[in-house]
Amino acid sequence: MDMFPKEIIEFLQSTARSVGAEITSPWFYLQFGLILAAAGIAYAADTAIRARVDMMSLAMRWPLPLRHFVRVLVGSASTAVFAVMVIAERVTMYHLTWPSRSYLLMVAAKLALAWLVIRLVTSVIRNAFIVRLVSITAWFVAALSILGQLEPAAETLDSFAIEIGGLRLTPLLLIKAGALLIAALWLTNIASNFIESRITRASDLTPSIQVLLVKIIRIGLMVVAIAIALGAVGINLSALAVFTGAAGVGIGLGLQKIVANFISGIILLADKSVKPGDLVTIGDSSGRISAMKTRYISVAAGDGREFLIPNEDLVTQKVVNWTYTDKNTLVKVLFSTNYDADPRAVCKLAIDIAGAVPRAIKSKPPNCILTEFAEAGMKFSLTFWLPDPDGLDNVKSEVMLELWDAFKREGIRVPYPVREIRIRGGALPVEPVVEVSG
Repeated sequence: MDMFPKEIIEFLQSTARSVGAEITSPWFYLQFGLILAAAGIAYAADTAIRARVDMMSLAMRWPLPLRHFVRVLVGSASTAVFAVMVIAERVTMYHLTWPSRSYLLMVAAKLALAWLVIRLVTSVIRNAFIVRLVSITAWFVAALSILGQLEPAAETLDSFAIEIGGLRLTPLLLIKAGALLIAALWLTNIASNFIESRITRASDLTPSIQVLLVKIIRIGLMVVAIAIALGAVGINLSALAVFTGAAGVGIGLGLQKIVANFISGIILLADKSVKPGDLVTIGDSSGRISAMKTRYISVAAGDGREFLIPNEDLVTQKVVNWTYTDKNTLVKVLFSTNYDADPRAVCKLAIDIAGAVPRAIKSKPPNCILTEFAEAGMKFSLTFWLPDPDGLDNVKSEVMLELWDAFKREGIRVPYPVREIRIRGGALPVEPVVEVSG
């Protein structure tokens, strides 16, 4: 702890002496002017290239990797032109005078080339935040290496340590662990996506088994990646026992719902009670399952809405799965007629209408029964089968409209409530009418 400030002071003093020696030299201002001139030319060249090159049609007929490389290179045209200009200036100065008088040009050229290489490498990453983080970190490390200060900076970061449960934590260790974790998790995500694409193409696996395998593989690869990253920086996993104990307490106190939803998701995938593509009704929410995640399932309602329902609700609540064992769906249409109609003729008429539905299953003929002699009329129940529940409400509406048209043609009336008021032993009061003659 006592040597940490002293090392920092010595590092800053040596850096200040080097910078002071460079600034007092007249060649410093010449190099600085050449760098500014190269930056101006690079900016002008970048503006001209962007105005004349169509990035969408650029190298359209080339192979995809080469096309991607060319587009990134054109997008970083200012950096590339700046690097070329500074390298040319450095070579010229090197042959005309002493090498030490073009040191600043050499540093600027190396920094520009490092940024260009980093830009090309990180272009394969889709996450903008990760790209920015990796680019800045990598360029900062490259700058320290170019200036010859990487090793002193690493020693300085490693000199300050905190001992926790036998684990020595230093800023350098945390930086290395973070960088390796990001790289490992990124590679894990690529591998998981590749394996998922292979699994989803397997037609002999049910959708629920596919989702279960993908989740298990993702979790397994993530655990392996974290273990490899921590082991690579010298962290003994047994030293993390105190942290795992704290995590267990945290799970017991505040993460019950997250763990419950995770375990419920595994149970749902294992017992195949619901699977992607099923039409379900959960409480007031109905729709088709579009995705099953670690914490929730996504139910598409068909009108643009998606319900995100926690996995625990599917285990603890009543769930109606319209396609659990069989997609065949029974459609029930309830209607009434007055007592003047012949109930047998009404049933035959309704059966003929249901049998004419294009989507009705012909092997399961429709049926119509008289269910009740009610006060307002006779009540009937018409049932028929569809091969799947898609568009169930639309089919019911079409059948009811056909029933209405048929009742109009046959003179069958649909009952509606009628109230009669009879007055005995009295008369209704009548307001006197006064006529005024003009």
